[in-house]
Amino acid sequence: MGIRLGMVVHQTRPAREPASFSCNRLYFAAATLLLVLLASWTLPVFAAPDAVIEALRTRIEQLRSGNDVVADGAHIAARTLIPQLYEKRAFEPVWNEEREATLRTLIQESVTHGLDPDDYHAAAMQFAAPARDALAIANRDLMYTDALIRLVYHYHFGKVNPRELYADWNFARTLGAIKPIEAVEALVSAPDLRMAVERYAPRLRVYRALQRALAEYRAIAQSGGWPELPAGPVLRPGMSDARVPLLRARLNAIGNGDAAVATSERYDDELVSRMQQFQAHHGLDTDGVIGESTRKVLNVPVEARIEQLRVNLERVRWVAQDIPDEFLLVDIAGFNARLYKDGVPVWSSRVVVGRPYRKTPVFRASIRYLVLNPTWTVPPTILREDVLPKVIANPDYLVRNNMQVVDSTGRTIDPASIDWSRYRSARFPYQIVQAPGADNSLGSIKFMFPNPYAVYLHDTPARALFQKSARTFSSGCIRVEHAQALGVALLDDPVQWGSAQLEAAIAEGSTRTVMLKQPLPVLLLYFTAEATEEGEVFFRPDVYDRDPNVRKALAARFHFSPLSDAPAGADQSAP
Repeated sequence: MGIRLGMVVHQTRPAREPASFSCNRLYFAAATLLLVLLASWTLPVFAAPDAVIEALRTRIEQLRSGNDVVADGAHIAARTLIPQLYEKRAFEPVWNEEREATLRTLIQESVTHGLDPDDYHAAAMQFAAPARDALAIANRDLMYTDALIRLVYHYHFGKVNPRELYADWNFARTLGAIKPIEAVEALVSAPDLRMAVERYAPRLRVYRALQRALAEYRAIAQSGGWPELPAGPVLRPGMSDARVPLLRARLNAIGNGDAAVATSERYDDELVSRMQQFQAHHGLDTDGVIGESTRKVLNVPVEARIEQLRVNLERVRWVAQDIPDEFLLVDIAGFNARLYKDGVPVWSSRVVVGRPYRKTPVFRASIRYLVLNPTWTVPPTILREDVLPKVIANPDYLVRNNMQVVDSTGRTIDPASIDWSRYRSARFPYQIVQAPGADNSLGSIKFMFPNPYAVYLHDTPARALFQKSARTFSSGCIRVEHAQALGVALLDDPVQWGSAQLEAAIAEGSTRTVMLKQPLPVLLLYFTAEATEEGEVFFRPDVYDRDPNVRKALAARFHFSPLSDAPAGADQSAP
C-alpha cells in the first residue's frame, strides 16, 4: 500500500515566549520540514499490490502477443514459461529483497562455471533505478524471473545449442518427466534458492575438476601469467642455455618449483622430467626436447587456456544429463577410449581417430554386438579415393591384400573380367571385401553400434600408430589399441568369454558374431581440455578446429533466446 509522508505542524505560542526561543523553534521546524522533504525524495514509494498485479498482467499480455518486452534494459526471452508462471500465480510478484540478493550472488558466481553474468542481466540489475511505481516493480520482477530461467537453463543444457554447430547432434536435451512450468514453479518457491539452482549444474567429477582448473588458471592470470620462451636453438637435455631460467619460471607458474635453482642455465634432469610431464599434459611427444612445436605450446597465453577450459565446461554441460552409469566414452581430441561401470573407469586404451579431412563424428549410439575375425567391406569414400586408384595402377593389389570383388548379391566377380580403367571417373558398381586375416584392416575384432555414419570401433594391424602423440590416421572409424581386452570387458562373462576363451575363438579364424547381453551406450565426444580430481590439467590440440566456433557462441550476447523455452528440436522440456 502506498504511503505518503507529510507533516502538519500546529503551533500555539505560549505567552511571553522569549524571542530567541521563538527563533530557535522556527529554525527547528524548518529543518525538520526539510528533512521530511528529503526523506520523501530518497525513500521508495511502494505501489499498491493491485496496481503491481495489473502492471504484471499488462506486461505478460505483451509477451503473449509476441511483442519485445524490455524490463529495466533487460530483454525478456522466456516468452512461454514466464506467462505460464505468472498466470498460474494470478500475476502475483515472485521476488522479495532477500531472494533477489541471493540470485544476484548466484549470477556473479556463474563465472566459476565459465559463464558470463551479463547473460543473466547482471548489468541491468546493478544499474536499475529503485522501483517506485507499479510498472517499475513489475519490470523488476520479470527481469529477475527471466534471469533465473536463463541461469538454470545454461547450467543444465549449456548456453550454446550444439545443434546450431552440429546438424546431426543426437544427445538428449530434456528434463525427463518434469514439465518445464513445474520446474520453474519449484525454483521460484524453493525454500533454499541456492540449492535449487545448483542442482541443475552438472554433478560430474570431471566438471567439478574443470571448474577447479578454471579457478587455478584465472589466479595465474591475475598474478601476471607466465613468461614467453624466446626462439632459439633446439634445447635438449643436459644443455646450457640462457633461456633455461625462463623455462623454469614458465613451468613454476603451473606448479611448485625449486626457487633455489631458478637462475641456473642448465637444462638438468629435474627440469627435463617436469618438461616431459608438461609435454604429456599437452599432447606432445614426451622426449623432453624443446623444439619449435613445444615452444609454441609453452607460449600459449594463460588467457587462451582459460578460454579452452570454458569451452570444455560448456561441452560437458551439453551431455551431462545424458551420461548413464555404464558407457563407453571415445574422446576424439584426447585420442583415448574408456569403459565406465557404475561411474568408474574399468578399461582404457589409446585410439586412432579420423584424419582432419575425414573427421570422426560426435554422436551417441549403443554397442549391440562384436564380430570376431571380421571381413572388411571397403567404404565408398575409401574405395573411390584410396583403393580404386591403387587397383588401377597395380592389378595385383587385390591379391596382395586378400581382397575380393563382389556384386550386390554377394557373388564373387573375377577381377580380370573388369575393365578397371573405366572407373577412373565412373561409378564402380561392385564392392571390394577384404577377407579375415592378419592383414585385415579391422584386425581380429570389431564393435558394432548401428549409426548413419558407418562408424565403429575395431582392432588394427597397424600397431605403430598408437605410439604417435597425435593419432589422426583413420578414415573416420576408431582403431583401438587394446581391442581384445575391451571385448572381454563388454561381454562380461569370465566363464564363456574370458581372455583365453576369446583368444581361442579368434584363433579359429572363422567370422563369428557375438551379441552383448545388453546394448551398451557409446558416446563419441570431443574434449580439448580435461582435469582430474588430483588436480592434473590436460590440454589437447584442437585437431578438428572446433573450439573457435564454441568460443564465438559463448561470447555472443544473449545467444540463448528461448522463444519456445526449449532447445531447438527438443521436446519442450527446458526449464
